[in-house]
Amino acid sequence: MLEQAILDKLARVGLTVYRPDPDAEHRPLPLYLSRIPAGFPSPADDHVERSLDLHRHLLAHPDASFFLRVSGDSMLAYGIHDGDLLIVDRAVQAKEGMIVVAALDGELTVKRLGKHAGQPALLPGNDRYAPIPIREGQELVVWGVVIHVIHSFAP
Repeated sequence: MLEQAILDKLARVGLTVYRPDPDAEHRPLPLYLSRIPAGFPSPADDHVERSLDLHRHLLAHPDASFFLRVSGDSMLAYGIHDGDLLIVDRAVQAKEGMIVVAALDGELTVKRLGKHAGQPALLPGNDRYAPIPIREGQELVVWGVVIHVIHSFAP
């Protein structure tokens, strides 16, 4: 569970935190086994092969997970847009190349862990923003790893 101080910091930078509802009804949805091509259309299956429970599929560690609403465009190249909903897992060990919710010297951000000019950095996914170097003596706190992004195409 996130402490109130963390929730307050997230709110100050425009990030809204949502927690999974442990009492929510988990209703499996139909899942068709064949994949749909993104190129030339193909006829869809006429029958359901399995069911999919999105709660189980998206939340490997429900008690260590939370949701954040994104504000800004610094992660566009990674498929994260303004207004998207991130599913963040605090139980996943952050590694280079992963997208994380982090605080660097108390400043919150969503960025990819990586290297820039051979040094550890928080990397944006938009050329309009510069990498954020992580220098010796700075405090980096990773609050969780982004494991899914929910992006709506509805107007």
